[in-house]
Amino acid sequence: MSRQVISTPNAPSSPLFSQGVAAGPFVFLSGIVGIDPSTGSLAGDTIQDQTRQALTNCEAILHAGGAGLDDVVEVGILLHDPADFAGLNEEWARWFPSDPPARHGVKLGVDVPGLRVSIRMTAYVG
Repeated sequence: MSRQVISTPNAPSSPLFSQGVAAGPFVFLSGIVGIDPSTGSLAGDTIQDQTRQALTNCEAILHAGGAGLDDVVEVGILLHDPADFAGLNEEWARWFPSDPPARHGVKLGVDVPGLRVSIRMTAYVG
């Protein structure tokens, strides 16, 4: 099975990881944070601001890989502060109002100043 690295200027990037990789009928996204790619800065201080931007970034990467949010089957969420879970869900419900993908969340293990959330996704496009 071949793999194709996915890259878009519409989401933050790093030379240390691929934004996403397509392999077979799947598109795998790296942990994507709420950085606005046009400014290189976090989109805001709140969990809602950063979740909104992280999901916007994920959507851009999915589109670059030939997928969309409707194709997402599994999501992993890393939260800096577990107390942000309600705020995350508030924004999440706007993006996945019905039939949401499977999801798990854990506490973010590294301390990056200001960073509240990282979201990774797997989409099925078969």
